[in-house]
Amino acid sequence: MDSIQRAHNQQETKSNLSNAIADAQKLIDILQSARDNAAAKPATAALEVAKARRPVEQTFERLDGDLKDVNKGLNGYQKALKDKFRTNALPTAVNDALARQPNLINRAIAMHLLREGNFDIAKTFVREVTQGQGSNKGADALQDDKFSEMYHILFALRNQHNLEPAIEWARKHSAKLESRGSNLEFELSRLKFVELYTSDATMPDQTLAGPLRALEYARKMFPALSTRYSRETSGLLGSLAFYSGLESSPYSSTFHNEFSYEEASASFTREFCGMLGLSSHSPLYTAVTAGGIALPRLEKVERVMAQHRGQWTSVNELPVETPLPPGFQFHSVFVCPVSKEQATDANPPMMLPCGHVIAKESLEAHSRGKPKMKCPYCPNECAPKDCKRVYI
Repeated sequence: MDSIQRAHNQQETKSNLSNAIADAQKLIDILQSARDNAAAKPATAALEVAKARRPVEQTFERLDGDLKDVNKGLNGYQKALKDKFRTNALPTAVNDALARQPNLINRAIAMHLLREGNFDIAKTFVREVTQGQGSNKGADALQDDKFSEMYHILFALRNQHNLEPAIEWARKHSAKLESRGSNLEFELSRLKFVELYTSDATMPDQTLAGPLRALEYARKMFPALSTRYSRETSGLLGSLAFYSGLESSPYSSTFHNEFSYEEASASFTREFCGMLGLSSHSPLYTAVTAGGIALPRLEKVERVMAQHRGQWTSVNELPVETPLPPGFQFHSVFVCPVSKEQATDANPPMMLPCGHVIAKESLEAHSRGKPKMKCPYCPNECAPKDCKRVYI
């Protein structure tokens, strides 16, 4: 990327059109001045044209030089991009699991549009993809009213820092949230307490007005939360004693968190989607991002396999391990330390009596039908029938 950055900097500093525009404006000014003088004194029009000839020629020469620099910079930029992003063929979709699932893809696109608040676009998209099917089942299943509610609450929370719609929703679904083990209702109430506590910073003439409002709010709301969050609510009330030195108190991180509204928005999205049986992140966004991360490695695998005339025969797993960020890891994965293959339902992980775990196929290959076998990783011996399947 260094060559691209250098070309970009060159384009910004020297190879842009600013000099050419300035010179073109000078040329216009010279011609305009010559025309005005000739109109004012028709008898000296020929003299004015002769006087303007040399400055016009010089300006055109500077314009040519300016445009040469621009073209040179563009060519350098283009070359740097081509060198970095070579035009290689993308991996073929021989084992594309989604090729025969257009409805699933269309639904993922429509749901993504709804999550982003593009409700009219989502409805138009669903209407067009279901046109001719004689059914509005796809549109009905999108639950656009639910997502509309989520979008309006998130808009108030993120953009307006208005907690009331989210708190009202959490209070309405308090029982379901508690059954899910969610902390959302308390997190929103805590944030409201902090908001009231620090509100007197905008009203210096009303000392202690903020803490008093926060205390009143705590008396009203915290009793219902004290059963599960007695320690947390007691800590928030204890912060009142540190009002004058809150920044150096143990409660500083609670009252000076610049990401508090973003964290509350993420928690609300997770719980709202969870109650609808959906993931907190858009499946389309997750799939496209993970695919983009994996694409360079898959392209290299495709190229190497083509050179050696190999073939990717496994449909349910990738031919190589593709490291993904923690946010894209949704479940545990077991890779057999013997075969280096990922476990599947047909080839599950098996625990030996000594505690080591290998895949079932590796166990069968290692035992070779013998009544006893030696563990591949320690001196202990065991009978294959004593090995147990592990569920991860």
